[in-house]
Amino acid sequence: MSAETADSAEPAQSTPGAADPAERRREQRGWYFYDFACSVYSTSVVTVFLGPYLTSVAKAAADADGYVRPLGIPIRAGSLFAYTISASLVVAVILMPIVGAAADRSGRKKPLLAAAAYVGATATAAMFFLDGTRYLLGAFLLIVANAAISVSMVLYNAYLPQISEPDERDAVSSRGWAFGYTSGALVLVLNLILYTGHDSFGLSESDAVRICLASAGVWWGAFTVVPLRRLRDRRVAPSGDGAVGSGWRQLMATLRDMRRHPLTLSFLLAYLVYNDGVQTVISQASVYGSEELGLDQTTLITAVLLVQILAVAGALGMGRLARVYGAKRTILASLVVWTLILVAGYLLPADAPAFFYALAAAIGLVLGGSQALSRSLYSHLVPRGKEAEYFSAYEMSDRGLSWLGPLVFGLAYQLTGSYRDAIISLVIFFVAGSVLLARVPVRQAVAAAGNPVPERI
Repeated sequence: MSAETADSAEPAQSTPGAADPAERRREQRGWYFYDFACSVYSTSVVTVFLGPYLTSVAKAAADADGYVRPLGIPIRAGSLFAYTISASLVVAVILMPIVGAAADRSGRKKPLLAAAAYVGATATAAMFFLDGTRYLLGAFLLIVANAAISVSMVLYNAYLPQISEPDERDAVSSRGWAFGYTSGALVLVLNLILYTGHDSFGLSESDAVRICLASAGVWWGAFTVVPLRRLRDRRVAPSGDGAVGSGWRQLMATLRDMRRHPLTLSFLLAYLVYNDGVQTVISQASVYGSEELGLDQTTLITAVLLVQILAVAGALGMGRLARVYGAKRTILASLVVWTLILVAGYLLPADAPAFFYALAAAIGLVLGGSQALSRSLYSHLVPRGKEAEYFSAYEMSDRGLSWLGPLVFGLAYQLTGSYRDAIISLVIFFVAGSVLLARVPVRQAVAAAGNPVPERI
């Protein structure tokens, strides 16, 4: 790995992307495959199986009042998953700036990407051993895997400005999301076959779920090989600072530097708010469906499969809309749809799969596009040569600072015992995020970052 990285490193180019179009396309194709590799974790583990399963394990370990007591702290079993998601993102907040700054100082994103990916994949594969009342093991593995994928995405996203020209980024980013949703759909089909036919395979329902969880880790690790072979590191001037010390010093320097780009900061604030809502809906949807709406696991799997299929079309379709109307307007329109989705979710009747499928279809059409266009829009706001450190700040907004939504969701359930109250509380994230994004003059922000302004943005 190290030898390949050293051999493939090349001097930084004067343009944002690779100078040779053929080489640039080769790197782009490799880059897409990391989404293909790790999105299975987000889909099968976080969105479908782990929330309901970890909740059931926690309930099996709960006392007569329905509480588990890690470190002596009373927690409703139904809130454990949401709280653990929040804890994992706090860990990610600590690690991401260090890794992002180390990548920029060394120019060696690829070894760091490999380390983060394989730590996360190993923790995910180890979820096979989550059974009985081992809720603490499940919480620990979730914290490790979720923090690892957040760190890896800092490095993955930081490649985008280096492997694509400014006018390509909406399309490249959207294709990356489409690859991810394609793999998520493919693996969910396999999960559905295994889960619904577990008796014919001689497995218990718990065995089938644990195999589905572990297989996501194996998939993640296996397909990470492709981007590690295709992506190239760019050489930078060597630094004698230690990784951790330089990471924190670089973080403070990044924050000071970002004050010179207040419009970039304004976009990050808007993204932090509305993406917090998106991430919470993704991570808590299955818990809401199973615990509040009384839907079985097969319904949840097929609903998320529908999301994956439509998200591919949604990501590509919204990418085309952005070429006509600009990324900012297209994102704002998607946030209106997200708000309506939450209101509809609050009103959904229990034991009504058809309505849940309709809601899943709406989520699929806006999910991939809103995320892909946010990433590509931000790439225009990053000063050249500071991609990893600025994308570490972006990833903190994307994942690392998305602990507030799950915390609000968990607290709402802790206090009221109602998942409907929890889900409707998320509307504020989309409304406030829309207002903040509407106030950002993106063309002026791109110019202020020293980047060429695309015709449509």
